[in-house]
Amino acid sequence: MFKKFSLNTLLLFIPLTSLVFCFNSPKNDDEKMSTIMISVKNTLSYLHYSPKPINDAYSQEVYKHYFDMVDGSKRYFLQSDMAEFAQHKTKLDDYLNQGDLKFYKLTIDRLYQRVDEIDKITQDILSKPINLNEDEILVLEPKVKSNPVSQAELALEWKKYIKYNILQEMESLTAKEEMQREKKDSVQKFKLKDTIKLEILTPEQKRVKATQEVKDLVTDTFRRFKKRNKMDWFTVYMNAYTEVFDPHTNYYSPKNKEDFDTQFKGKVIGIGAIIQEKRGFLYLGPLTIGAPAWKSKQLSEGDKILKVRSKPSEDAVNVVGMLSDEAVRLIRGEKGTKVTLTVEKKDKTIREVTMIREEVAIEDTFARSIIVNSPDGKKYGFINLPSFNADFEDAKGRNASDDIKNELIKLKAQKVQGIVLDLRNNGGGSLTEVGDIMGLFMNEGAYVQVKDGNGKIQTLRNKANTPIWTGPVVIMQNELSASASEILAGAMQDYGRGVIIGSPQSFGKGTVQTFVDLNRFLNTTDDFGSLKLTIQKFYRVTGESTQRKGIESDIKMKDFYTYSEIGERYDDYALAWDKIPAVEYKPVNYFSVLALQKGLEARLANNKTYQLVQESAQWKEKLDQEETISLNQEKFNEIMMMRKAQIKKFKGLEKYNNGLKFTLNADEALREKKDEAFTKKTELWVKNLKRDLYLQEAIQVISEMK
Repeated sequence: MFKKFSLNTLLLFIPLTSLVFCFNSPKNDDEKMSTIMISVKNTLSYLHYSPKPINDAYSQEVYKHYFDMVDGSKRYFLQSDMAEFAQHKTKLDDYLNQGDLKFYKLTIDRLYQRVDEIDKITQDILSKPINLNEDEILVLEPKVKSNPVSQAELALEWKKYIKYNILQEMESLTAKEEMQREKKDSVQKFKLKDTIKLEILTPEQKRVKATQEVKDLVTDTFRRFKKRNKMDWFTVYMNAYTEVFDPHTNYYSPKNKEDFDTQFKGKVIGIGAIIQEKRGFLYLGPLTIGAPAWKSKQLSEGDKILKVRSKPSEDAVNVVGMLSDEAVRLIRGEKGTKVTLTVEKKDKTIREVTMIREEVAIEDTFARSIIVNSPDGKKYGFINLPSFNADFEDAKGRNASDDIKNELIKLKAQKVQGIVLDLRNNGGGSLTEVGDIMGLFMNEGAYVQVKDGNGKIQTLRNKANTPIWTGPVVIMQNELSASASEILAGAMQDYGRGVIIGSPQSFGKGTVQTFVDLNRFLNTTDDFGSLKLTIQKFYRVTGESTQRKGIESDIKMKDFYTYSEIGERYDDYALAWDKIPAVEYKPVNYFSVLALQKGLEARLANNKTYQLVQESAQWKEKLDQEETISLNQEKFNEIMMMRKAQIKKFKGLEKYNNGLKFTLNADEALREKKDEAFTKKTELWVKNLKRDLYLQEAIQVISEMK
């Protein structure tokens, strides 16, 4: 949950001198990192909603969290390394106060040393025949294993890890063969043109091919690791400090912040192409229809990128071997400026292509609707909202509330009889968008209470009295619906304006964050990055926090996530649940949740598909909890055979059809005729909607609302 936040307002309550840290411009990376450490510490102490004492107890939590992040698999550091590092366990608070890089440099230098050693170890392992018939066991769960005692034990750990990957890759080749065989059998059965290529490999051929694939993967992994800037690890180090305050307080380097802004706004200035990395080379992925790369008519998916010239006045930069995120930053730039790519086409010809950068929308960020034709002959509107996106810097930029409004207008014109708003997997976004969206469904009223670290409570209200849609509303949620999703669902539930259907409870993120640019407190023009900082908690109009508990669905349907440890309540550093006084509000409910719940329970009691979903979810969770696996090929194959038999039982879920029919809005139907990429994306979307048991029940529920 993010809020447009005026830091100047907040500073009225804090002595300004305490937040202006006068440092000279750093001369090198060490000075810059040291300055960032002290700035982060001061910002956390003064501005965080619930600041922690920076003491030895805090230091030990940071220490634990740091190694969970850096070597959670216990596959890099030796026990002797950990014994050496442990001498600093109670000193990390002092290092933060002083901007001391001692521990950071010790651990990261050692990590790079171990990576160099492991790179040589793995190449040696992969240069010799690998025996897959030994009775060895790989420990999968880090909590039940220790760091290797010696180099020999480290090599053995990596040998086991490589064996595991080879066995998995061999199984993948077998699965691919079986899939191709099924397709071929189907084609022949229906006497269709047979273009299916079916290549059956012997076990030895699979072993050789899988070993080479794993070798390429391991080699590329270490290549990428060594190319990674050590400053990137500093971001990880700082987040060990910040996330112990709470899981949503994070340090962002300048490039991390740029990536976040791009996703949050749902737009990027560039050429409209995915950049993919494979074995040290960069390739063009899918091109966005209508974007500069597509319009050039000279670039295609699969072209190898050799050079990038960011500006006409600059030399082209060779990007062979470069990490994809570095190349992306060369390609991005200011709107209206030129960028030139030198590419190798599939026929090995070399071509230079110059394009004008444009604003490219990331459409998966935005709301989208479709008309649902139910078996009872009625029409309903379905709106999927992936995030509460907003563009605070551009008044003409897209935001979630305007998008929802436009979709509602289109659906209302089609005379739909109810709206299903899908907030599943929606992790939140802008707090201000919640009130604006709520105003599309009901008259003015409070929708959330916000409390800051000083205990001051503010009530935010939707002030509009011109709702677009006043008919029945069903909101779909799951365990990944968080933050802004929970505020909207909670407010609609409290007012009785809509029915919530889905997982027993949502994620449970009841905190508000803002971005604070660190360099605004420093006497420098350098970019020191930003701190995403928890500054408030929010509460429903009833006074209950959504923190940890989330929103309880009116009509509960367990799903694939229900049996997993997903949610704020599972995080060791999450802030606590609490309650404040309720505000005055007038419920407007006109339906009986109890009657709707009973109707659903009666349907699900005999619904074999729903029961199969539960069985599948429980089985997958049981697999995730397995702590070891055999590396003996025969025993591994037996395990895979057992799993395949179980998976076959769940195969019917892929073919499930909920009986709903879908009609595109007129504007999208027209776009389908011109935009091939959009057509493919739409086909996949509709295909998934037809297999959606939960949408089927949401439509049934809304049809019963009076």
